[in-house]
Amino acid sequence: QVQLVESGGGLVRAGESLRLSCVVSGRSSSSLAMGWFRRAPGEARDFVAAITWAPGDIYYADSVRGRVTISRDDADNTLYLQIHSLQTEDTAVYFCAARERPPPPWTPKTFQYYQYWGPGTPVTVSS
Repeated sequence: QVQLVESGGGLVRAGESLRLSCVVSGRSSSSLAMGWFRRAPGEARDFVAAITWAPGDIYYADSVRGRVTISRDDADNTLYLQIHSLQTEDTAVYFCAARERPPPPWTPKTFQYYQYWGPGTPVTVSS
């Protein structure tokens, strides 16, 4: 059973940067496709970024492209999300998600693609 635990969230000011982490247990992260989603207050869960199995195709939501970098350190079984120039609109709970092979018939940008989810880490951006 894959378990995911996010960390790195908190209260930050607009314009600052933040790095979120997601530690994987139960499997080697190299065997997983992984992604980040977020849920703003009162909103649906939205795709942020994803990285698939090696060599690692990367996907970004248009709303964050250019400000966000997804990366993975399979030696540490950890997924990262670096967010620059944070905006108040980035306030949300950020969730890590993972998928084992084989890939399903959906894109990594959809929540149906993923089998496992972390509990989330909240990010609050103040103006």
